[in-house]
Amino acid sequence: MPIRLYNTLNRQKEEFVPLDPNRVTLYACGPTVYNYAHIGNARPAVIFDLLYRVLSSRFDNVIYARNITDVDDKINQAAADQGVGIEEISRRYADAYHADMAALGVGRPTVEPRATEHISEIIAMVERLIDKGFAYAAEGHVLFDVDAFPDYGQLSRRNQREMIAGARVEVAPYKRNPGDFVLWKPSTEQQPGWDSPWGRGRPGWHIECSAMSAAHLGEVIDIHAGGQDLVFPHHENEIAQSRCAHGESVFARYWMHNGFVTVEKRKMSKSLGNTLIVHELLKQWPGEALRYLLLSAHYRQPLDWSERALEQAVATLDRLYGLLDSATGQLPDAEADAAVVEALEDDLNTPTALAALSQIARDAQQSDAPAARTTALARLKASASRLGLLQQDPAEWRAQRQVDVGLDDATILSRIADRQQARADRDFALADRIRDELAEQGILIKDGPEGTVWEKAAK
Repeated sequence: MPIRLYNTLNRQKEEFVPLDPNRVTLYACGPTVYNYAHIGNARPAVIFDLLYRVLSSRFDNVIYARNITDVDDKINQAAADQGVGIEEISRRYADAYHADMAALGVGRPTVEPRATEHISEIIAMVERLIDKGFAYAAEGHVLFDVDAFPDYGQLSRRNQREMIAGARVEVAPYKRNPGDFVLWKPSTEQQPGWDSPWGRGRPGWHIECSAMSAAHLGEVIDIHAGGQDLVFPHHENEIAQSRCAHGESVFARYWMHNGFVTVEKRKMSKSLGNTLIVHELLKQWPGEALRYLLLSAHYRQPLDWSERALEQAVATLDRLYGLLDSATGQLPDAEADAAVVEALEDDLNTPTALAALSQIARDAQQSDAPAARTTALARLKASASRLGLLQQDPAEWRAQRQVDVGLDDATILSRIADRQQARADRDFALADRIRDELAEQGILIKDGPEGTVWEKAAK
């Protein structure tokens, strides 16, 4: 069965056929490092980490580039506000990004280019666009001439009026067209800058990704990925400048975009005060639970984040780790379940893959034969690894849970429900383990004719 991916460019699922099966190329837009990442930033990191895993299971050589934008007006402002250089800001928050994403099970990409390390490539690309008649210099700026590229708007399928409104373009007298976008801009003495044929300045955001992608992956790549908010103007502009600079009819052959994250059904924004910072969430919740929740909805659909959904993710992982902990001895090597693999290769269908994982867990719970139970548990662990889940030692997970979270009423009731389900499945070992885990955390449960009640042990 082939891998199938939804291509934003053509608005349909397509069989993935790389240009070169011996060198598959994937580029994903990475962070602009001026602050801690929020949960919306974490979603593409988790999703395209999963994509890299899926591709790597089929192809021996997958080159995954995820950039770091380390020169940007937001970085400049943060540096000015804190009285430090932009290098200090970008280093601090790049390190935090790496640590926070690692806690979510996100691996490092094959290459991680930084904009400031590719200034010469950026300048050369801008010069090429000017020489070919697709860009022009004006008042220290260099701008891309959108009228010179007839296919502009093909990815986003917007007309010119919609594009101008969507880009929130700066109206400037030196622009030929209000939609022309900046490739290079002048820097003041207080701003970071580099010498160029157009004076001291710095690159525009869009040209950075085009130059870095070409430098590390080539002029035509297999997959370009990012958040839905990047379709326009960022990815539209990347297509225009890359195709025109290289003289190719295509830049990326497949475009993939993840949906937005909402919080309690509301758009995440600073004005609403509901921006969830990963660095802060990790102080209260296991990183694996954040990953599980980010995978719970299909990547192209919106994901609604709530504390209740996070509690359910933790409870699910508690149950699954509890199952693995019931294994007698080391689990044998096993293949991932076909249903999980097929779901992931069908446009990263994580809800179906997680449902298949739950079915494997039920099979293990309900198995009376020790050998069959061991086989099912081995298949559970191997299948979960495809999603980047259940890779800790169960004892480590249990210890982390006891340290990381104090049990609130909702969590206690959820664990009691898990115990009741285990008893209904006649998995008395798991039921006893849940009771013992609650007791270790000072929660005593009693079974009676009217059900199960609980109380906190006296200190």
